[in-house]
Formats: sequence, structure tokens, C-alpha cells
Amino acid sequence: MNTEKVGFIGLGNMGHPMAKNLEKAGFPLIVYNRNSSKIEDFKIKSKVASNVKELVKESDIIFTMLTNDEAVKDVFMQILEVNIADKLFIDMSTISPEESTKIADAVKIKEASFLDAPVAGSTKPAEEGTLIFMVGGEDKDVEKATPYLEKLGKEIKHLGKNGKGLAAKLSVNYFISALYQGLAETILLSDKLGINRKDMLEIINESASGSGATKVKTPLLIEDDYKPAFSLDLMLKDILLAKNAGADLPLSHTLLETYQSAQNDGFGKDDVIGIINYLKKNRGQN
Repeated sequence: MNTEKVGFIGLGNMGHPMAKNLEKAGFPLIVYNRNSSKIEDFKIKSKVASNVKELVKESDIIFTMLTNDEAVKDVFMQILEVNIADKLFIDMSTISPEESTKIADAVKIKEASFLDAPVAGSTKPAEEGTLIFMVGGEDKDVEKATPYLEKLGKEIKHLGKNGKGLAAKLSVNYFISALYQGLAETILLSDKLGINRKDMLEIINESASGSGATKVKTPLLIEDDYKPAFSLDLMLKDILLAKNAGADLPLSHTLLETYQSAQNDGFGKDDVIGIINYLKKNRGQN
């Protein structure tokens, strides 16, 4: 068993089950979350830090799972105020590759190490420990992180230097955003043509057009209940990141227009597949 002390910052929809998997694996764990209600069930087996600096001082390997560039920058501004020499930081947030590499450089100046390690997979794979990690950073740091990442995911893809993990993540989410808009439009068409939604989704999922992405959203579409596993707001953020990273492509303009309009219309807090309700409301579907 590795004896390094593990810190985990960010216990949201993804971070909470991931930190739980590290706890279940028996690693010495200390957690911090800005919203204290997320930490109650860690108090029995793990330590709860009162702030970011306390967590970093007491940890050797620190995971961060935060919502956006601003949140990551805020946390690392605090981190960089303390002695971090020889510590390893593993940021699993989806942020811009440019911002991530700036943070990596700042961490290295202080004689610590940094990996960008965003994930493919949503809340269920996070709970099951079957995420896929896309990692950017140095070989030695990936090797050090591997025993921990193996408790959180089923595959670790080391893609090159800092920033490359995020480059892959933005590419994946660009594809997923198109897939979910396409799935929503397909279901609205089949609804209009009088096909039972459950039947239609079975056809999709059991044919070449099906995938893990379509299957995981099937229950939400059948139940017409869009409690967020991954919110539309977050998908819009990732589409914008992809566009800023170079996705000036025919589909990117359509996707950005649709998701931005859906957010403006009040659907941002729904699950991403809740885009169907925006399309239904605004495209004349009955």
C-alpha cells in the first residue's frame, strides 16, 4: 500500500464519488470542499481540512476536480502561497489547455509536479471507478499517479506534455455535444412520427448508432426527467473552450448557437440531454 497522504479538493457530482473510491481503497485521505455539506460522510474514515492551504500542507499528492478556469485559478493561487516542493498535483478539471499549462509552469517553479488528467465518463463511471483518464505531463509523474488513478478508472492514456490531456478532453466533449444534440433531434422526430420513445431508444442502442453515451441518457429520455449528471451549462463551457482552442468548424457554430440559446432560455441547470426540451419548445415540436 502506498503511504503518501492524498488530498482531494472539489467534492461535486464527479469529485465526491471519486474521492470515495480513494477512501475505499484505503489511502490516507484528507478532503476539502467549499460547500461543507459535501464533506459530512468523509468525517468517519478520512480527515476534513478547513481550507485549501491546510490540505496542501498535509498532503503529498493532491487531486483537484473543479468546475472551470476561474475555480482552478482561485484554488491554485492559494496553493502557490505555501511550500509545495516535491508534491504532485493532479488536476482533473476541464479547463483551457492554455490556463492549465500556465498553472503547471507555476507549480514547477516551486519544485512540485503537475498533471492535467481530465476524464471521459460521467457520474456513474465515477462511482464505479471506470473512468478513462486523458493525461498530460511527465512520465515520472504519470508513473507516480498510476496506483491512484487505477482506483478511479479503467484506462489511463498518457498523451504527452502538460495540456495534451485537456486537448483530448475538449475533442471528446466536442463530439459528445454533437451526439447529444443529434440524439435529442432524433427522438423529437420519432415522437412526431408516432414512434414510442422507448422503442426508438432500444433500436438506437441495439444498432450501430448506439453507444455508451446514448445508453446512459436513455433512462432520462424515457422518464422525461433531466436531473443533471452533467449539466448543459458545463457542456456549453466545454464547447466554448473547444472553439477557443481551434474548433472553428461547421458544426461548432450550430452547437454553440443551440447550447447558448438553451442556456439563455433557462435550461442550463438541466442534464445536457435536457437540450431536448429547449428544441421541443423552440422548434415547433408537439
